[in-house]
Amino acid sequence: MQPITDRPVRWGILATGGIAAAFTEDLAAVPDAQVVAVASRSEASARAFADRHGIPRAYGSREQLAADPEVDVVYVATPHSDHHASTALMLDAGKAVLCEKPFTLNAGQAAELVSLARKREVLLMEAMWTYLDPAVRRITELVADGAIGEVRSVQAEFGFPGPADPGHRLWDPAVGGGALLDLGVYPVAFAQLLLGEPESVQAWARLTDRGVDANTAVVLGHPGGATALLSCSLDAHCGQRASVQGTEGRIELDRDFFHPAGFTLHRADRDPEPYLAPARTGHGYGLEAAEVIRCLRAGETESPLVPLDTTLAVMRTLDAVRDRIGVRYPGE
Repeated sequence: MQPITDRPVRWGILATGGIAAAFTEDLAAVPDAQVVAVASRSEASARAFADRHGIPRAYGSREQLAADPEVDVVYVATPHSDHHASTALMLDAGKAVLCEKPFTLNAGQAAELVSLARKREVLLMEAMWTYLDPAVRRITELVADGAIGEVRSVQAEFGFPGPADPGHRLWDPAVGGGALLDLGVYPVAFAQLLLGEPESVQAWARLTDRGVDANTAVVLGHPGGATALLSCSLDAHCGQRASVQGTEGRIELDRDFFHPAGFTLHRADRDPEPYLAPARTGHGYGLEAAEVIRCLRAGETESPLVPLDTTLAVMRTLDAVRDRIGVRYPGE
């Protein structure tokens, strides 16, 4: 992939939902980012989105977006059941891709996309903003420096009451519904950032009558005896808390661990040490866009902060959890 050094990086947006709108709004504040096109299954929806955000071109199909020669990178914000097909189309067209989480429905699909991107030598990155968050990056530095000794346990929870509408996508197996892929990807990704891929996966869940998980608990066993205790729920109000516990201290995140405003470091015989993250710009998605642009400027096809191998490892764990709780999606 040739570095883009002499002009703004030109973005295409695939989908017109809430997260696509938030990402597009944040792009306006990212230096050297220019949104030039948007695509949806409905041209009318794409046109309304384009008019609202000042985007010059609107398409009624992803194929038209893939064929646009003035698009450098595509942000894929479709339902995750569509991530594989849309991302593969863009990669085949030579477009760099930032794909929303969860990366795909399963690890097999993810491996196909990674293989295609590497074969085509095109940038591919999962939109895992947690790995780019300043507070989370500081936590990884503290852990690496031995601030809390050897990590023995990571705990994380993410949940909220799901929509009352039984036809909502979160309850629909056809689009990969359930708590695990939408919410559970965050606790799993957070734990694996600090502990790596587990060697043992245990899980329990309450399934709905449509066969997706509404409430899931996960225990991961890691080499050396470390554990991760994780949960996700569409049944209950959760605190979105996380804790990293080591032999010489712990790190507590009181809320929104996936993009925290800060955390507190507790070490033996010391007062608690609070860390306040820098003020967030917009919705927080600009961090992802900035890293993509940095990679494209440098001619890199993978981000060192959101590595594809890490994305694959998280998908393998999610697959293992679904195997334990008995969740299958159509076509698998």
